[in-house]
Amino acid sequence: MGGEGREGARGARGSVYALFAVVVLASAMGNLSQTAVNAMIGDIMGDLGFDVVLGQWLTTSYMLMLGVTVPAVTFLLRRLSVRRHVFLAMGFFLAGAAADFLAPNFGVLLAGRVLQAVSTGMLMPLMQTVAMTRFPHGRRATAMGVASIAMGSAPNIGPTIGGAMDFAFGWRSFFVLLAAVMAALAAAAALAIKPAPALDASARLDVRSLALSTLGFGGLLLAFSEASSFAVASPFVWVPFALGALFLALFVRRQKRVAEPLVSMEIFASRQYRTGFVAQNLLAASFMGITLVVPLYVEGLCGGSALDAGVVLLPGTASALLLAPLAGVLTDRVGVRPVVLVSGTFLATGAVLMSFLNADTPLLVTTLCQAVRAAGVSGLTGPLPSWSLAQLPGRLVADGSSFCIAVRQACASLGTSAMVLAISAVGASAAGAANPAFAYQAAFGFSAVMALVMLAFVVAKVR
Repeated sequence: MGGEGREGARGARGSVYALFAVVVLASAMGNLSQTAVNAMIGDIMGDLGFDVVLGQWLTTSYMLMLGVTVPAVTFLLRRLSVRRHVFLAMGFFLAGAAADFLAPNFGVLLAGRVLQAVSTGMLMPLMQTVAMTRFPHGRRATAMGVASIAMGSAPNIGPTIGGAMDFAFGWRSFFVLLAAVMAALAAAAALAIKPAPALDASARLDVRSLALSTLGFGGLLLAFSEASSFAVASPFVWVPFALGALFLALFVRRQKRVAEPLVSMEIFASRQYRTGFVAQNLLAASFMGITLVVPLYVEGLCGGSALDAGVVLLPGTASALLLAPLAGVLTDRVGVRPVVLVSGTFLATGAVLMSFLNADTPLLVTTLCQAVRAAGVSGLTGPLPSWSLAQLPGRLVADGSSFCIAVRQACASLGTSAMVLAISAVGASAAGAANPAFAYQAAFGFSAVMALVMLAFVVAKVR
């Protein structure tokens, strides 16, 4: 009997590991797609004949749909079995990749991006929920460290892969790659994920909460995205911001009053969750925009190529494939505080050093600074979420994960827009005209400020 029990336990662990691997890799494909288009946008615009004003919507729409999809995942995880949830998400992604590969015009291309974003929004909260509810205590930070490869490393390496494939085979080849990998993952999911009942097949969707969430997060994301193209005082910025903030406040209030909330606000009863929530949002504001600013700096100021920009980002991203899981293992063994303090110091150091880069800085130095930053990010993207969710009851893990991811998207959008706005505003000023590097230093400086604030916060609050 003991042998049979051990065999059963090993089989159960194997099923969890297989499910987790499929979801992590599928999420990585979504996050890879999110940023890869940044490196291919010039050739896409030239091929399909649209300008940069429309082109920016290929990125903006992705962030918008991620932000509005993620809160609804708490309902889907109750109503659908994990197997159905995964196949539905993969179906959206495959349809989106096919649409983008075949796209004859901007509209079809945009529709494909939207479908891929919906898929990614469905998979990321599931990934964190599996890590925090199906892995044993003592291995959850390790699992979240592996998951952070999809959340942190994949977006960073996206421009490198996208730029290389665009250069070698044309931009459409990237979507062929995405579709092929996702089809292989779907085949693996069919074997690895066994049929099981849904948690609550009778769960009802509160449509009003979904509408408020969509308008709230959508408005904020739209405002932050438009801030990089319009003055902050423009109605294209402050109107969606004001409406988004209003609808989000109404959403939070409604969640406290309805019997079946879309996202339970009980998550904020945990001090640990509140602390991790703030730290993760400061981190997102600091690091996500760098994948856009580094190529602008390398190509716009230093006269480098898209390949040079990819090379600058690559070492840090490659090291993250090792450091992210290692940070999770160390968190399980020595606790979260030493890991996030060391990682936060790496992030802040690299970010501050990058704020002094100029046109004469060798690309090797830029690469090293970015590698230090990336090492810090890699040591934070797993431990912070696992620590923040650790004290939540199992029934609230999906709620905590979903709400944090949605807000994190808004903060990432805010940080990216602030960096782009700094480049355009400072570059157009007298100081920018006299010293073109000052505009990029201002953008990197914003990232450094967010990193320093985040480090000070975790020093004071993470125990």
